[in-house]
Amino acid sequence: MLIDFSKMELTVLKNFYGGEQEIRANMHVDEKNRILRGRLAPGASIGMHTHETSSEIIYILSGTGKALYDDGVEMLTPGMCHYCEKGHAHSLINDGAEELCFFAVVPQQ
Repeated sequence: MLIDFSKMELTVLKNFYGGEQEIRANMHVDEKNRILRGRLAPGASIGMHTHETSSEIIYILSGTGKALYDDGVEMLTPGMCHYCEKGHAHSLINDGAEELCFFAVVPQQ
């Protein structure tokens, strides 16, 4: 199955999980997965949240930022992958000067 993000409707989620500003994303959602290409403007974030029923994989395409993961901080640059295991908490923050673009998968477990 081909997923062409460029042909998908743009979803804008303001203050997602209590984060700053908004996340802009093209999303494919079915009964097994949420697959998305997301973008955070400089200063934008996804608020801290716990993955009670699923994990999440975030691959950084461009820009820089950081993930708060449980009690730690992970610096993110293009080519890095942040993995939030089921039962753990994380947040994604664009603390860089450019848009932070990423690919994410949230399997429905």
